[in-house]
Amino acid sequence: MSWIHKLYETYENCQSMIGGGSDEEQVPLLPICHTTQKAHIEIVIDQEGNFRRARVIPKNEARTIIPCTEKSGGRTSGEAAHPLCDKLQYVAGDYVKYGGGKKHYFKSYKSELKKWCNSSFSHPKAIAVLKYVKKGTVIQDLVQHQVLFIGNDNKFLKERSKKKGKNAPPDIYNVAGSQDEAFIRWVVETPGSLETAVWQDESLWDSWTKYYSSTKSEKTLCYVAGKEVFSADQHPAKLRNDGDKAKLISSNDLSGFTFRGRFITAGQACGVGFETTQKAHYALRWLINRQGYKKGDQAIVAWATSGSNIPSPTHDAVSILGENDLPSDECPTASTAQELAIKLRNRIAGYSKELGDTTGIVVMALDSATPGRMGITYYRELTGSDFLKRIENWHESCAWIHDYRYIDVRDDKSNTKKRKYLSFVGAPAPGDIAEAAYGSKVDDKLRKSTVKRILPCIIDGQQIPRDLVESAVRRASNRIGMEDWEWNKTLSIACALYRKYNRKENYDMALDLSRKTRDYLYGRLLAIADRLEEHALYKAKEKRATNAARYMQRFAYHPNKTWMQIYLSLLPYMARLGGAKYYKDLMDEVKCKFDPIEDFNSDKPLSGEFLLAYHCQRAAFWAKDDAELPVTQSNTDETVNKQ
Repeated sequence: MSWIHKLYETYENCQSMIGGGSDEEQVPLLPICHTTQKAHIEIVIDQEGNFRRARVIPKNEARTIIPCTEKSGGRTSGEAAHPLCDKLQYVAGDYVKYGGGKKHYFKSYKSELKKWCNSSFSHPKAIAVLKYVKKGTVIQDLVQHQVLFIGNDNKFLKERSKKKGKNAPPDIYNVAGSQDEAFIRWVVETPGSLETAVWQDESLWDSWTKYYSSTKSEKTLCYVAGKEVFSADQHPAKLRNDGDKAKLISSNDLSGFTFRGRFITAGQACGVGFETTQKAHYALRWLINRQGYKKGDQAIVAWATSGSNIPSPTHDAVSILGENDLPSDECPTASTAQELAIKLRNRIAGYSKELGDTTGIVVMALDSATPGRMGITYYRELTGSDFLKRIENWHESCAWIHDYRYIDVRDDKSNTKKRKYLSFVGAPAPGDIAEAAYGSKVDDKLRKSTVKRILPCIIDGQQIPRDLVESAVRRASNRIGMEDWEWNKTLSIACALYRKYNRKENYDMALDLSRKTRDYLYGRLLAIADRLEEHALYKAKEKRATNAARYMQRFAYHPNKTWMQIYLSLLPYMARLGGAKYYKDLMDEVKCKFDPIEDFNSDKPLSGEFLLAYHCQRAAFWAKDDAELPVTQSNTDETVNKQ
C-alpha cells in the first residue's frame, strides 16, 4: 500500500492547489467527494429558483467540478445521479415530454438533491437549484431561449444540418453528440454573493463534502492510515482522462469472482478508508494530467511528495528546459547544442537545491488490459538526490546531438507561425526511441512495451535492451527507405543508443581523428563519399539521392564490395569538381589508417559504430565556415548545400 500512502501524503501537502486550473487545458486537484464533467449547457437562475437565461458552453470552458457520490463518480451505465449538475435525463422533469431517447432518472436526482438540502449541511445554491428543477420546465425554458430545438412534433430535433453560414447547425450540436444527452451546470445569482458559479464555490464544495461524509456509517481498518475510519464503498476512476473508467482498486463478485472463496466480503480483502482513497486517487489524477506522460492506456508520472517540480524521466532536454530557457539562435549550431547541455545540467542542479537530498520522489507507470481494470506496471521510491543523479546520468550517457525538435515561433512581420528547429545535446525521449526502432507509425502496443522497457534504464540504470539498439541501427542504415526528416531523426537516436550500449568505448560526439577501428573508418569513408557527390550535385543544381545514400544499407552488410561500387560512381563527380583533391586526399588519409590492411579488405558486416563516424564526419563538414570550404579550379564561388 506504499503507493497509495505516498499519494495521500502528496494530496495533504498540496491542499492550497485544490480547485485551481479548472480550464480545458489543466485538470484541477479536486476536493474529495467531487469529480469533473464536460458540461454543455449553463443555466442561470436566481436564489428563488427562477430561470433567467442560458447558454451553450464553448469547449474550452466545458470542464466543470461537480459534487458526486461514490456510485455516481464511477458510473458507466445504469442509474446513479449526481446530486447537483447532471445530464438532461436526470435534471429535467419534462425530459419524456420532449422525446428524450434515454431512460428518465429525474426522481432519483431530485431525491438525492432533496436529502442534501434538507440536511444540516445544506447550501443556498443547492436549495435554489432544487426549487427550480421541481417546476419541471428545464427543457421548456431552454427551447424558449433557443438553446435547445424541437421539431413540429414537439420532440427533440435529431437531424444535424451540415450547412454553413446562416443555415449552420445550432451551437449545441457542436459540443454535444445529441441534444438529449446535454450535461447541465448551474449559475445561481444571489445578491451580495461574489461567486455565482456552483462549480467554483468553495463553500458549496465544503457543504457537500460534509453532508456526504455524514452519510457514511460503516467503519473499517484503513491499511494506509492504520486506524479505523469510514470505509470506501467504491474507488474513483477517471485517472488518465475524463472518459477513463478503469480502476486501480475494485471488486466484482457477480461475474469476476475476484474475492469469493477466500473472503466473504470485498472489504476483508483490503481495507482503505473513504477519505484516504479519494485523496490518493485525486492526487494521482492531478499529477498524471499535470506532469505525466500519456499515450493510449499507458501513463507514467514522477513526482515529489512535497509537491515541488521535478524533471520528467520521459522528457528530453528541450521538454525539461521549456521554451523560455531555450537558446535564441535562429539556426541550429554546435554552440547552441552545447548551450542546451549546460543549461540542462544547471537546471538539474537547481532542482537539487529546491528538493534537497531527502525529499521523497515516486515514479509510477500505469496501464490497463481491459477498459475496467488498471494495474501498476512500474513503481519506484527514491530520494531527491538519487532521482536527479539518475536523470542526469541518463542524459549524459545516452547523449547525442539531435536536431529534430522544433518549436513554433511567430513572425512579427508576416504575423504567421514559423517552425524553428533546435539542436540539443541529450538523451532522446522514450517515445522517440520507440519510433526510431520501429518506425514513426509504430502501433500503440509496441510503443507502450518499448517505453516500459526503457523506464528501468532511466531510473534503475539498467542496460539499454540490445534489440532496441540493433533495430534502430538497422533502420538508420536504410536511408533510402525514409524521408529525410525521419532518417535524420532515426540516425541521431541510433547513435545515442549505440553510444549508451557501448559506454566503455567512450565515444565522443565530435569527430575522433585518432580512432582507427575498422567500422569507424568505414563510416567516415561513406560520409566523405556522400559529401563529395552532394557537392557536385549542388554545383550542377541537381537534387537527388547520392549513391552513398542509396547503397547505405548494402554498405552496412558488405562494406568492402559496396565501397568499390560507390568509389567508381564518384569518378565523374570528381571530374566535375576539377579533381576534388580535398576529398580524395581525405579519403586516402582515412584509408591509410586501416591497420592491418585486412580490416579494409574484410567484407564482414559493420556495427552501429559506422553510423557514429558517419554522423560525426558530416557534422565536421557542416562546421566549416564558408571561407574554409574546399576550393577547386571550378568551384571558387560555390558553397556546399547541407542535406
